[in-house]
Amino acid sequence: MAGWWSIEVFHGESSARLWQDIYSNALIEAAVTHGATSWEWHEHRWGVVLEVEFAEDIQWEGFRGLPVVQAALDAVPDPVNGLLVYRGRGGGAGASSPRRPRPAAGAGAMALPAPGAGERAGLTATTPPGLPYLAGHTT
Repeated sequence: MAGWWSIEVFHGESSARLWQDIYSNALIEAAVTHGATSWEWHEHRWGVVLEVEFAEDIQWEGFRGLPVVQAALDAVPDPVNGLLVYRGRGGGAGASSPRRPRPAAGAGAMALPAPGAGERAGLTATTPPGLPYLAGHTT
């Protein structure tokens, strides 16, 4: 099954961009020799992302197990919190379409009363609905 895999590297004691400069050629060569069909680098304010596409999962597993790949991942600028490796496109992928607000469930989804309906029932703008006996009452 074809699929994209992402390696996200965050800034740490040094720049993730510097890490990319050092390891990019070795990672791309390893990916291509293990069947990568496509790859892209993305630079963000928090670090860099390498996205690699393989036709089969076994190709990814072979790439991921290579000593050169292990060495690159072990050398990220923040070895504790500075690395994410996962299936799918990385931090620059974004949604394919913008999210739209969902309709509210429950009482928030009911229709609003028609304009002027509250005035006909003796309610004022400050009277909570359901309490018409307080209309006009002040404390």
